[in-house]
Amino acid sequence: MSVATIKGVPVEIRDLGISFGAAEIVSGIELDVQPGEFVCLLGPSGCGKSTLLSSMAGFVDPSAGEIFCDGEEVRGSNAHAGMVFQSSEALFEWMTVSQNVAYGPRMHGAGKAEQARIAAEYLAMVGLPHAGGKFPSQLSGGMRQRVQIARVLANQPSLVLMDEPFGALDAQTRQVLQIELDKIWRHTGCTVVFVTHDIDEALTLADRVVVMSAGPRARIKSIYEVNAPRPRDRAHPDVIDLYEQLRDDIRAEVVASLRNQGIEEDQL
Repeated sequence: MSVATIKGVPVEIRDLGISFGAAEIVSGIELDVQPGEFVCLLGPSGCGKSTLLSSMAGFVDPSAGEIFCDGEEVRGSNAHAGMVFQSSEALFEWMTVSQNVAYGPRMHGAGKAEQARIAAEYLAMVGLPHAGGKFPSQLSGGMRQRVQIARVLANQPSLVLMDEPFGALDAQTRQVLQIELDKIWRHTGCTVVFVTHDIDEALTLADRVVVMSAGPRARIKSIYEVNAPRPRDRAHPDVIDLYEQLRDDIRAEVVASLRNQGIEEDQL
């Protein structure tokens, strides 16, 4: 890979609360993400993982508390951050793959030759060196997600925020892209915060797994260090042990979430 490394930035979240009207989504969130760290947010549906991620991007304003990115309070759009969404519909269908990837650099004033160079480098990074002339509609779901990742990385963000980017993919494609993302992250050096429902995915990718409690007023329940060597082997004893701990932790929060909806565990 010839793409230059990126200096990841720290993120500090202090006593964060987010509300939509009378609904309090998260409350009292305290979290430090180190420069270049890969952190996964894990928790039951509706616990505010995506909302928390959006607040780091500056898309959602806190109701209480503060978020700092590289020492600066996040107010409005976070200039350090790039966001990868679950849906590949974020791509511009009327542009070629190369034009999609080069869009950010073009908006920042890069000339045509520089745009082409950047697009070629980042498409090679995500394993699509020959797809530049195609349109998104001509690609598979997995390939479209690779393009979306390349488009975000082409802006060289110090913080990459990923909201279940592989959630809509089949299991085989998902595993391949997890391995590729691990390689890309280790090469670029950027900070990554990644939302997922999948324990295996979190253990494959994360330095730390942050478990959120059931909503409403979700909080950070626990944080797990993942010290198994990379690339991760799911059969590694440390991974197996952590999987069991996370499974029990998440199950307790899923049961609590369902109970909050009026559904008892014996009704499942």
